[in-house]
Amino acid sequence: MAIVGLTGSILVFQDEIDQAFNPELFEVVRTQRRIPIEEIIPVIRSKYPGIKFEYIMDTDENNPFSTYRFYGSDNGQEYFINPYTAELSGKRIASSAFIRVVTTIHRTLLIPQAGRYIVGLSALCLLILTISGIRLWLPKKIKNLRKSLSVDFKASFKRQNYDWHNVLGVFSAPVVISLALTGLVITFNTMFIALLFLFNGRSPQSTASIFGSKSKVIPYQKPLSPKQLSEKIYKLFPDSKIKGISIPKEKNGSYRFDVYKDGIPKTGERMLFIVDQYSGKILVNSETDFPNTGKSYLSWVTPIHYGTFGGWPTRILALLGSLIPPALFITGIIIWWPRYKKQRKSKTFGTAAVKVSKERSFENLNFSFYFKNGVRYALVILGSSLLCGALYGLISGIVTAPAFFMAYYISMIVVVNFIISVICYLFRLIGLLLKKEGKLLMRYFAYSLGFVIVFIPLIIILNVFDIKVF
Repeated sequence: MAIVGLTGSILVFQDEIDQAFNPELFEVVRTQRRIPIEEIIPVIRSKYPGIKFEYIMDTDENNPFSTYRFYGSDNGQEYFINPYTAELSGKRIASSAFIRVVTTIHRTLLIPQAGRYIVGLSALCLLILTISGIRLWLPKKIKNLRKSLSVDFKASFKRQNYDWHNVLGVFSAPVVISLALTGLVITFNTMFIALLFLFNGRSPQSTASIFGSKSKVIPYQKPLSPKQLSEKIYKLFPDSKIKGISIPKEKNGSYRFDVYKDGIPKTGERMLFIVDQYSGKILVNSETDFPNTGKSYLSWVTPIHYGTFGGWPTRILALLGSLIPPALFITGIIIWWPRYKKQRKSKTFGTAAVKVSKERSFENLNFSFYFKNGVRYALVILGSSLLCGALYGLISGIVTAPAFFMAYYISMIVVVNFIISVICYLFRLIGLLLKKEGKLLMRYFAYSLGFVIVFIPLIIILNVFDIKVF
């Protein structure tokens, strides 16, 4: 979590850092007409036949002096093209760039395959630790609240460290929870996208068919140019701007256009179009083929994760929020280590007996007790998730979308958790799990049922009524 937080703080300003380190690759002298991104592809193919690329993007659509970036996945090369003269400004091996190395550490810890899931699970742990940390921090009496929100600089080092751990954790919670949740969504994007469609009454297979759309090959017909295909998109959305184009590698492959239009978030509402390269038919239009909640993934996950949705204010919050996990790691170790040593020395029969008696007393409680507790905690989590998203965007005046985004995506985690609890409880009922685990599973299932009952209405409201909050 500390490593992912530190690298994430760098990635908040990844474009600015990359451009500062390599100014000759990203900026050119403005001369005459800037060639649109959809028109420059055939020019480059003719001028530089040796350049192999599958994706082209504008390095900074808001900067008239920015270059176009051509990326080839086969050789791992990035080529930077002057948009005015179509001249090659420079090239580099993508994986060797500083920002790309930091990105790889952030996403996979440089561990092939398994690293991605380690990072995803660490994001889930950070989410749970932050929520449970707030619960542990809450003072029993209101009069102690002010004291719990400050650091006693006259106290001992141990006490000051404890205060800093609490204060940093509480004040950063809205941003840290937002970053952790979006990090989890990005890592396990396949599951979350499938749930987005499933909640709208579409099968997960429909998701695969949408993203796997192929062109219908017409013998002896040359593929249409990107310019011809883009005209269809501009006809539908005149005020939009193409930021990236994915080039098909196979004969039945399709073009993918990443398109932005003005709006909220400030980075622009993202749209996705998949187009048949022969007929020009739009196979996928995210504006019509995706439900409103489905479009939330395209337009909001990355902006919330990097803080770009609200401009500089939220980017600074994201930077500070990314530095919190390493700070809490240090202060937490200082708190934990003395307690750990003390616990190892004081493992007496008396304390063990107290723990056993408490566990037995909990076992005597019935299903309804845990279910009611689950409902109560779920209401707190639902309200807190809405509040976290709202507070994160409050500084830039964007409140509604981040708030509902947080609540809606946490509801997906709640649903997945409930399905797991049902499976575990069924295994217990048919005797596949030991009897001594029965009470524990009953508690887990009761809590999970309470949570899902609270969050299901939110899913229904946003999907059935298709309220536009994203």
